[in-house]
Amino acid sequence: MSSTKLRRACAALAAVTSLALAGTACGGGTSKDDVKDEGGSNATAGKADPNAATKKGLTVGFLPKAVNNPYFTSADKGGEKALTELGSKYKEVGTSSATDTSGQVSYVNTLTQQQVDAMAVSAQDPGALCTALKQAMKNGIKVVTYDSDTKADCRNAFVSQASAEALGRTEVQLLAEQIGYKGEIAILSAAQTATNQNTWIDFMKDELKDPKYKDMKLVKVAYGNDDAQQSFQQTQGLLQENPKLAGIISPTTVGIKAAAQYLSGSKYKGKVKLTGLGTPNDMRKYVKNGTVEAFELWDPAKLGELAARTAVALSSGQITGKEGETFKAGAMGTFTIGKDGVIDLGKPTVFDKKNIDQFDF
Repeated sequence: MSSTKLRRACAALAAVTSLALAGTACGGGTSKDDVKDEGGSNATAGKADPNAATKKGLTVGFLPKAVNNPYFTSADKGGEKALTELGSKYKEVGTSSATDTSGQVSYVNTLTQQQVDAMAVSAQDPGALCTALKQAMKNGIKVVTYDSDTKADCRNAFVSQASAEALGRTEVQLLAEQIGYKGEIAILSAAQTATNQNTWIDFMKDELKDPKYKDMKLVKVAYGNDDAQQSFQQTQGLLQENPKLAGIISPTTVGIKAAAQYLSGSKYKGKVKLTGLGTPNDMRKYVKNGTVEAFELWDPAKLGELAARTAVALSSGQITGKEGETFKAGAMGTFTIGKDGVIDLGKPTVFDKKNIDQFDF
């Protein structure tokens, strides 16, 4: 058995036994391939070779926050399409709940046991997956996070929807324009532990410090846990508790759809403004019936595609995840890895009555 295969076989044992037992069972001589750097990748592969051939026949596992979420279905289909084009295999695993962090940990261990070449993970919690992800990397598996990140030392690269700062600030700007820069506002988020949501909200709060928003006040951040019913109920609660509410920002596709559903059937339709992150297909009828003026998002299928292409580039040794490295992502073009291994997909798109019919996702 090659050292790489032996190393991956050990991962299965390490996931179900103690590290001490795994070390005993898999002990012996250390080959050149077995030497690791602190990030979990092979020390011998520490330098990127942008001209390296793209490997085929790889297996890349996708682990979204929730497998029944339409947003992640679209994203992961983008990943599947890219992997098929690249001659590699796609597989998806995951929980049906966006708050089941222990379930996510179990699925990381499952992918490690199955000896995949790489995994693309949307983290439900910034730290909960770290131990499992580091174990995967120590066993030669490349780890890409997408949509929602973990800690930088717990993965090789993070594929970000867009600049976190741009997303947070533009959502405030969109709502401010709709309410005339005046009134009480609220935020309807996903889970309290969601890394991406919390990062965007931090930038929203910072944006609101600008003097031009002096007549706007953030009164509450509510959490719908990326569950349609909970988000619907949270919207209802926000309006009951804050009768002067002028607008809501929901930076989650499940949340904004549920909020729009509630508003469209209530006396608040057209009076309380709603924006955030949504898909055109989910939001089209609410834009056309006047419930929502404008919202934004990136193309989730392209996010999944870039995650898949990043995983293959890492597995092929074309990149290692270090700042400044570049790689070609098919027809998507060339991407440069930023600070802490972050790769930005691009700027978000604003959707309104004028352009929403031009998109189908």
